[in-house]
Amino acid sequence: MSSENFVALDTHCSFCEMAAVTKTGRLLKRERCDTAIPPLVALLETVRRPRILTFEEGPLADWLARNLRQHVDKLIVCEPRRNALIAKDGDKDDPIDAEKLAQLLRGGYLKEVHQAGSLDRALLKQHVSFYHDRVRERVRQGHQLIAQLKRHGVFASIAQIMDEEERRRLYRKLPQRKLLIDHLELVRQVYELMLQQEEVLRGELVRLARREAAVRRLTQVPGIGWIRAVTFFVYLDTPERFKSKSALCRYCGIGLERRRSGDGPLRIRVVQRANRRLKNVLLGAAMSAVASGDNPFADKYQYWTKEEGEHPSTARRNTARAIASVLLSMWTNGSEYDPALVRGVGRPGPQRVKSRTSKRRSS
Repeated sequence: MSSENFVALDTHCSFCEMAAVTKTGRLLKRERCDTAIPPLVALLETVRRPRILTFEEGPLADWLARNLRQHVDKLIVCEPRRNALIAKDGDKDDPIDAEKLAQLLRGGYLKEVHQAGSLDRALLKQHVSFYHDRVRERVRQGHQLIAQLKRHGVFASIAQIMDEEERRRLYRKLPQRKLLIDHLELVRQVYELMLQQEEVLRGELVRLARREAAVRRLTQVPGIGWIRAVTFFVYLDTPERFKSKSALCRYCGIGLERRRSGDGPLRIRVVQRANRRLKNVLLGAAMSAVASGDNPFADKYQYWTKEEGEHPSTARRNTARAIASVLLSMWTNGSEYDPALVRGVGRPGPQRVKSRTSKRRSS
C-alpha cells in the first residue's frame, strides 16, 4: 500500500507518547495521552487508515495488544533489546523515542514478539510463569538456609533441615545464640510457605493442563510431564510461529548459529539469546528421558556418547532437539506419539553412520 501510516507508542504507566509517520518518513503527528484504552483508541482513530501500530514488549504489552489490535490494520509488539542501540543514538526523550520507533517500523527493522491471541491463553501463560517463579523462589530460600548453616560448619541437605528431629540435632551444633536461630527459623518458615504455594499452584496447573487436547498428547513423549507439556504449550502458543524445526530450536536456546567475518573461519555455536524457560524444559526433558531409558531418545543419547564420542552435554542438547522436533510435529499434525517414527532409533545403519560422522563437528 502506498498510503500506509506507521504509528508507534512509547508506553508508561501514567501516559503514552504517540508518533505517526508516513511511508516516506514524514512526521504526521506527535501527541501524548493517558494510558487507558478509550483515549488510546481515540488517538489512533485520528491517524488515517491503513495504519500499522507498534510498541515494545513489556508489562503493558499483552493488555494493550488485546485491546488495540482491532483498531489498526496490523499490530507489531517488538523486541526492545533489538532497538536499544539505535534508540540510544543522539538525543533521547519520550517523543523522540516514539518517533524513532515509528521510523524503525517504517523500515521493517523491528523484531516481532508473539502475543497470546486470547485472554484465557494469556492467563494460562501467566499461571505457568507464576508457578515457575514460585519454584525458583523456593529453591533460592532453600539454598539460603543451607548456606546459613555452612557459615558455622554445619553441612546438611534441605531434606534434613525440614525433618524436625534432624533439624534439632543440627541446631545443637550451632553457636547457641538466639539471633542466629531466629534467622534460620525465619528462612525455614518462608521455605515452607513457598513449598505449600508450589503444591497448590501445581495442582491447579495440572488441572488446567488436562483440559487442553494438545497438552494431553504432548505428555505421551518420554521426559515430558504435565508441567513441561503445558509450559511448552503456552510459551509457543501456536506451532505456526516457526517456519522450521531449526528455528524452534534456536528460539529455545538449543539450536546453533553460524558466525563468520571476512576470510576467517566459520564458527558454529549455541545461540546466546533464547527463551530460557523453554530451554530448561527441553534440556530437563532430555535428562529425564535418558535417565528413564527404554525409549528412542535414550537410545539416541547412548549412540551419540558411545558410538560417536560426543561430550555428554552435546549429546544431551542433541536429544533435546530431537524431543523439540517430535513435540512440534505432534502439535502441528494433531498426531499421537509413535516411538517408531522417531528418526535414528537405536543404532543407525551403515549409511546413516557415515552421514552423521561427516557432520559430527557441526552438531
